[in-house]
Amino acid sequence: MRIKGKKTGIAVMMAAMTMMAAGCSATGSQKGNSASGNTIKIGVNMELSGAAAGYGQQEENGIKLAVHDINKNGGIKVNGKKMKVKIVTRDNKTSTSTAASVASQLTNKDKVVATVGPATTNAATAAIPNQTKAQVPLVSPTAADPDFTKTKNGGVQKYVFRAQAQNNYQGQVAANFANDHLKAKRVAVLADNSSDYGTGLAKAFKKNFKGTIVSTQYFQEGDKDFSSLITAIKNKKIDAIYVPGYYSEVGVIIKEAREAGITAPIVGSGGMADPKLAKIAGASNATNVYYTTPFSTITAEKNAEARKFMKEYKAKYGQTAPTYSALGYDATMMVANAIKKADSTNSNKITDALAKTKNMKGVTGTITVNKHHDPQMKMSVEQMTNGKVVAGYTVK
Repeated sequence: MRIKGKKTGIAVMMAAMTMMAAGCSATGSQKGNSASGNTIKIGVNMELSGAAAGYGQQEENGIKLAVHDINKNGGIKVNGKKMKVKIVTRDNKTSTSTAASVASQLTNKDKVVATVGPATTNAATAAIPNQTKAQVPLVSPTAADPDFTKTKNGGVQKYVFRAQAQNNYQGQVAANFANDHLKAKRVAVLADNSSDYGTGLAKAFKKNFKGTIVSTQYFQEGDKDFSSLITAIKNKKIDAIYVPGYYSEVGVIIKEAREAGITAPIVGSGGMADPKLAKIAGASNATNVYYTTPFSTITAEKNAEARKFMKEYKAKYGQTAPTYSALGYDATMMVANAIKKADSTNSNKITDALAKTKNMKGVTGTITVNKHHDPQMKMSVEQMTNGKVVAGYTVK
């Protein structure tokens, strides 16, 4: 279409110049990614297949529910208008190289303003360089290694955050529980040494346990027979066993320990927080079993946000909300809260607001992000009897 008339042409030129200037001030000086139109795109870099698919799928459920709740209420208010959230999900296949590639695709091709995931520390760490290069924040629901948010020189990774407490704190909570609740004096440690998850938790537990570590044995992810480990600790007169690992291996360890006649309490970590644990161990064997978790369905009954989340989760997915779904939900809400506080969809402004997160009401509790980009939060310990969670304890 041709524009007629001198005045009209000048007006259009002036308008175009104004728009260009506005565009430069809105995006050029800020860099990073910003939303276009009325939709905010949040990336999901998640383990939906591969070894950690069970955790990734649970976290994706929580992420989807969070976005549903956000959009149900009209979206996120930015600059006076409500904007809906759209998630762009890509499967990293529990592969570090794929996680790095997905980070690049989400930030450069899909132009997301923030990313939730990956779930595992290794995959999430692999995503950091591409997230940082694009100046787009990453919030991992469950990366727990203490060094995850740190640079090599000990500084803080500007664009990296997490929704779960780091291993050091979880191991400390487990040790405090063994000290104060179980009154244990002699403990055997059986740890998964195929990742920083198991070794980090074991190290933290040992540092904070006041009694004697009578034996330390290691296993690998994927192991199916733990009889040699059980034999090594059976006659050590143990008061408890600490087993930081995932349900797939810990379930078998519980089964073999009970069948060998070991009745001592077995204490583990959040990797046990899955209904499959009792199926693998056998319901009757999963008794006198405890594990640390940032989300307990029992202690969560005191939290209005958590009660609402559990009700909605049950209605949508037909099952009790697992820990990893709660963390996926909170990680997404941390991003939404930051967008609202920043009053902007620019990824750098969202990053700054994430770092200032304070007293956010989440389903896992009240979340404040500290200077290391770790959430300050309370941990719970759940107790299993006959394969069912029967009690929850809040431990400092």
